Amino acid sequence: MNKAQLIEKISQTVNGVNKNKAEEVIDALTDTIVEELKNDNEVTLTGFGTFLSRTRYSRGGVNPQKPSERITIPAVKVAKFRTGYNLKQVLKGKR
Repeated sequence: MNKAQLIEKISQTVNGVNKNKAEEVIDALTDTIVEELKNDNEVTLTGFGTFLSRTRYSRGGVNPQKPSERITIPAVKVAKFRTGYNLKQVLKGKR
């Protein structure tokens, strides 16, 4: 499912919400989550899951073009998602 399909599904599911409003809500949600992750905060949607950012520390690696050459891979901030209890139960088929 892509963003356009998600917007269509939400506009059909929620009474009184047209496609434009659904798109505004999705954009606001994603912008808010991105902003909070950028500030090293967690966003928890109870039962669904938690979005969080973590730092992947720098480490050594191998240059794929010259396998004999060692390189340093710099530290980087990455997004993580930890599933909530309800989502885990649904995916396991227990609900």
